[in-house]
Parts: sequence; C-alpha cells; structure tokens
Amino acid sequence: MALLTFRSPVDYAAQQTACEDFLLNYKSTQTDLDLAATDAFQDLNIDGDGTSDEYDFMDDVVDGKAARHAGQHNEPKRKYMDMLQKVADRQLGEVTIELDDLDNYEKSFSDEGSGLRLVDSIEKNAKHYIDVLSHAVDKVMPKETKEISFKDDVLDIIMSQREKRNESVMLSAENELDPSQPEAIFPAELTRRYTLVFKPITPAGSDSDRNTKALAVRNVRGEHLGHLITVRGITTRVSDVKPSVQVNAYTCDRCGCEIFQPVTSKQFTPMTECPSEECKQNNSKGQLFLSTRASKFLPFQEVKIQEMADQVPVGHIPRTLTVHCHGTLTRQINPGDVIDVAGIFLPTPYTGFKAIRAGLLTDTYLEAQHVNQHKKAYDDLVFDAKTFRRIEQYKHSGHMYEYLSRSIAPEIYGHQDVKKALLLLLIGGVTKEMGDGMRIRGDINICLMGDPGVAKSQLLKYITKVAPRGVYTTGRGSSGVGLTAAVMRDPVTDEMVLEGGALVLADNGICCIDEFDKMDDGDRTAIHEVMEQQTISISKAGITTSLNARTSILAAANPLYGRYNPRISPVENINLPAALLSRFDVLFLMLDQPSRESDEELAQHVTYVHMNNKHPETSGVIFTPHEVRQYIAQARSWRPTVPKEVSEYMVGAYVRMRQQQKRDEGGKKHFTHTSPRTLLGVLRLSQALARLRFSSQVVTDDVDEALRLVEVSKASLYNDSRGAADQSPSSKIYNLVRAMKDSGAAAIGDGTRGELSIKKVRERIIAKGFTEDQFSQALDEYALLDVSSTFFTPWKNR
Repeated sequence: MALLTFRSPVDYAAQQTACEDFLLNYKSTQTDLDLAATDAFQDLNIDGDGTSDEYDFMDDVVDGKAARHAGQHNEPKRKYMDMLQKVADRQLGEVTIELDDLDNYEKSFSDEGSGLRLVDSIEKNAKHYIDVLSHAVDKVMPKETKEISFKDDVLDIIMSQREKRNESVMLSAENELDPSQPEAIFPAELTRRYTLVFKPITPAGSDSDRNTKALAVRNVRGEHLGHLITVRGITTRVSDVKPSVQVNAYTCDRCGCEIFQPVTSKQFTPMTECPSEECKQNNSKGQLFLSTRASKFLPFQEVKIQEMADQVPVGHIPRTLTVHCHGTLTRQINPGDVIDVAGIFLPTPYTGFKAIRAGLLTDTYLEAQHVNQHKKAYDDLVFDAKTFRRIEQYKHSGHMYEYLSRSIAPEIYGHQDVKKALLLLLIGGVTKEMGDGMRIRGDINICLMGDPGVAKSQLLKYITKVAPRGVYTTGRGSSGVGLTAAVMRDPVTDEMVLEGGALVLADNGICCIDEFDKMDDGDRTAIHEVMEQQTISISKAGITTSLNARTSILAAANPLYGRYNPRISPVENINLPAALLSRFDVLFLMLDQPSRESDEELAQHVTYVHMNNKHPETSGVIFTPHEVRQYIAQARSWRPTVPKEVSEYMVGAYVRMRQQQKRDEGGKKHFTHTSPRTLLGVLRLSQALARLRFSSQVVTDDVDEALRLVEVSKASLYNDSRGAADQSPSSKIYNLVRAMKDSGAAAIGDGTRGELSIKKVRERIIAKGFTEDQFSQALDEYALLDVSSTFFTPWKNR
C-alpha cells in the first residue's frame, strides 16, 4: 500500500516570485527610519533609578538602521538592489534580509500578499527559506560594473570565471533547445560570493508576543526546532576561526571531468569513483582526486553562551548553548560579551565515540543569523541624537565634572571624591608607545580600602555595569590561573589551547576585584605584571606567549582586622606589599565614623531608596548609565598633551611630595612610598580631567585637582589616626608625666620651678604597669626632642 501524499500548504514557487519582487522593488526612505528611531526612544525602558543597564533589543533600531543609513537623502532608494550591486562588484560579502522590511512589503500589498505569509513562514522554517531567498538573489543579481583586475583576490577571479562558464553553458543549452540543466554547469553554492542571513523583526515596547522577545537559554524548547529565535546570554567561550567545507571539488584522472559534492552535514563520505557519463560508457571507473583550490570553504566559529545571572532560578546552575557562526558573523563575538543572538535552532547528531555513548540522544545548536551587542565598545558606540543634545546642553556649563561624578551610583550616599576618582578611571589617561616599543600605560588603577558596610562592593558592581567591558570577580573565589590564563584541551580539535581568565576577558575594559585582601599571596602576585606592563606572560605546557591585558584594576579590600584600627600604624592596617601598593594610582580609605548629622542624612537616603526604588531628587543633573557611557566615549577620543609650563609645575609638585614623604617617615605617618609611579599617576589623572573637558591640552587646574585627589586619598588613610589620641607606650608615659606636673605630684620642693624627681616618677610609672625599659625609651625619645629637660631634674635621684 502506497503512503498517503500530503499536499504542501505553502506555494514555494509563488513565494520565491514574491521574494524576487521584494528584492527588486522594495524602497526605503530616511523618513521611515527617523520615525522608527523615535519610536525606539519612546519604547526604550531604562529603569528609573538609573542603575539598570539591561535595555531591550530596541537599541538596535538606533544603532543599526540609523547608523547604516546616515547621510542618505530623503528620496526612496532601492535598498536591496543597491546592496546586491555591491555584492556583484565584490564590495560586500553578506546579504542581510531584514524581516521588518519584508513585513512592511507584505502590508503594502495586503490583498495579494495576505496568502503568502512570508515573514511567518521564514520564522517557522528559516533553514529552507535561506535556499529560497538565495535562489531569488541569484535570479535578480545585477551585472558587475567593475571589471576583474590583478588587484582582486584569487577567489574573485575564480568566481568570475565560474559565472562566465555557467552563462556560456546555459546559452549553448538554450540553442540546442534542451530544457534539462546541463551537467557541466557549476552548482549554485559554488558560484555564490555571499552569505545570506536574516535579521529578525524588532520587537516593539508594547508588543506582548513572547516569540519576538529574547529568550533565556532554559526557555528554548523542542517546539522551537527549525524556528528563527533570539536568545540572550553572556559569551563564555569562543573557538578559533576554521575553514568549513561547503562544496568539495574532485578531478577525474581518466576523463578529466570536474565533479562537485555539496556538503550539508557534519560528516560526509568522499567520492572515489567518477560518476560522469564518459566514465560510465567506457566503464573505466576513473579515480577522483580532491581539488582544494576549486572547492568552497566558509569561515566557521563555535561560540558558547551562558544564561545571565538574573535568568537562573534559585538553586539551579546556568545552562549553556552552542552557537555556530559562519561567514561574516565570525570574529564578531568576544568572551565576556552580553549578546542577543538571532538564529535557527537545529538538532545535530553526536559523532564519533560520543554517538556510541549518547545512543538515541542528539545535541542541539543555534545557527547564528544576527548578533546584537548589548554593551558596545567605546570605539563602536553610535551616538544617538537625544543623548547628544542633552550632553551639548550641559557641556559648556563648566559643571560636567560634578554632574557626571554625581551620576556614578546615585543611590549610594556620599563618597564624592571616591566617585570623582572612579569617573576618571572610566575615562582613563593616554597610553603612550615609544619608537623603540616601550609602552607607558594610560589606564588608571584604584584601590578602595575601608570598613565593612561603606558600599565598596556596590560601587564595584556599578562600575562593571557602566563600563562597556567590565568583569567582576572576588579575591577568595579567584585563583592566579583564573585571573590570568589556563591551559586547556580544546574539545573540538583536541589541541592544547589557552583559556583567558578574568584579566584577559577585561582587555580594554575594567576588572573589578572584590575582597582583594582575602587573596592568597601567590595569586595576588599574578596581577603585578598586568597592573604595570599590561601583559600576561605564559610559559606552560609547551606554550610560550604573551597575552594582552590592557585593563584598569579596581580593587576593594578590608583592613587587616576587618575594621580600621586607629591604635596601629596605617602600614599595618593596610597589610598589602609595597610592590602592589605602588601600582595603584589612587588609594582610598573609606572609614565608617559615627557623626550625628551624617548618620541622619545617610539613614534618610537609604530609607528613601528602599521606599521609592530610586535615588532622592537633587538640585543637580543626574545622567543615566547610557548617557554616561556616551559622554565617556566622546571624551576618550581626545589625546591631550602636556605643555612645558605645566610639566615644570608638575615637577615642582613631585619634589614637594617627596619631601613630605621624608618628613612623614620621620614621624612614622607614611603608608606608601612616593615614587616615579606616583608622578605618572598624577599625569594620568590630569590627562583624564583634560579629556573630561574635551581639551587637547592639560592645564594647571587639572594638575591641582589630580594632586588634590591624591592628597585626599592619602589624608583619608591617616587623618583618623591624627585625630585620635596616640596609644603608644611612650605617649602614654608622656601624658602621665604631664598630669603629674599639672597636679604637683613627684615635684621637687614646693613645685614652683616645675621640676620633677625621676625617682618618684619612675615609681609611679612602674606602678601603672609599665616596664623600666619603656620608661627609659620614653625618656630618650623626649630628650631628643628637648622636652624631658623641662620636666625632670637631670639625673638627680631625689
């Protein structure tokens, strides 16, 4: 009994004709794009508190469309024919079909196009419609306007020759009135010099359809197989780019025919016998030899994405999804990127020994079609008009330094100087490279050390959100290998490869390390090279290389005993090696000191934030994280220089700092050494302040503000110990002796001359619990200061 036949509910021929008409006649205008950008801004949902940086897929309307069509005139243009002309002229290698355009095209021809449902069909069977659209593109592809020259790539010349060969073969077939396709023609996959991808429909802010929203990895189900879906996640692993064969070409050693074998799966069996008509007639069974030059390969890259932390339910671990990128989509994703990947969800059988172990199970993957970066790098940011106008409104007020510093974590009360330093860390200085290869870093490193509960970790989390590339890690949960790089075996190629750690992932960004004091000394030394040389040198498992780690380090730590102890010196409180401390440009101590006024204001601020889910309204201007990032991106494009008079002023300031350090060492009040690194730190802070003003030169006011920040950070480390009473034994003995003098105890005679008897003073001091050696040491210290002679009768044991 024959199987029942089921008529396809889709007319593919009519749909292909409609696609050809769409490519030929669809026109776009600048007005439509402006309206789309306006709608996108209205639907953009950034939380009112200004802390959330998870804005929706709508950003792509502004960053993608408006940027690509900037500078076009208002007259309608045939968008896709212009794109195909560039493909024909070898200027473009990708054809992006935007489903928004296709949807608008269908709506404009609602009567005829209502039965085709092109967009719905593509979303539900995207893999097949890549072939349908590719055939449509092949039919309407315009002729090239640029002739092949010696400057073109070898691949371009081969492709051009194949196209001309196809045309001549088809022409001869038409002359012979043979309706069948001749065997000598090259397959379409071999002559295409482009990859066709779909860009999904952009979801509107009011759209309630869940299918257009980005899915979490664990929400991707079996019902999505073959569908075009969008998945949101963070990139954890990116493989190397390798060539993936698409069409294999063979040459017969008997008849000389070229045989082509399209490859559509992960595994295929190479052809060995020639299937041409000549070999079949002669029964010669010619042997086939693989012709690599005539085959077609596509760049291939495998990407692993992981669920976002806020998408993981309680008690579960994050799930991962494999993403396959082909053609121009390779090299667009880096580890640590937060991305929305639109692709086709497909199954794939296990191969090799995994197939034996897996049995009937199959693996799944996402074939990428479009990638949307959530936080673009500073160089890739596209400035939108609304933010640009707001920045221009306040740029010339002279208060942008205050406005932007207040916009750093506005929910956190106080810490104005710390926020200013963090703003300068985001902007950074200018990296200098000498002619002989020597490199002076421009990234600023900051350490926040203080009592528990002063919002150090919250500041670190906020900086991670604002920075386009921010990695957050903790000291106890990080090893030296986890921070730098580990040698692992690649599961795809089975080779030993380097897996970058947190500092490598934060390249050209900021690495925030919390609980810095809890790190082991061996792990902490791993970041010494990163903080100054900004490279990671690896020599293990036969791999000797140097990785880039051009990152700013923002560390948070607690003092030695958890809270700052004013009874011991600042050096003992900090308890970090001098080699590490000198690499920090600014070192802040954030003390939790009780004060009625400040405690009351802090409590009111915290309760307001909890009740209203936003920061209290202030008289100044508060920018959102998106606007802060836009401003910083503009500021980082400046490269300010230091004029001669400012350089001399900086030299004088550095000499005074060295003299102050010498005086502090004598008084045991120093906590770190003033070294040439301190001068470079002041220079970097000054350049960041000049960048903040959009200036090409550093002025003395910038140097003064940089010196003020350094002094404030230093003063915060020992101001508390200056304000409190000195608790050393010598000081306690001195205070007791002063009390004896004031009260007249242990005086000689009637006490009118103010002299005290050493014998009586010694007895009283020892009776208080002090030793003879401590008393003698106190005498010697105050004798050097010429103080004891005013109290004691010299060496008279009366």
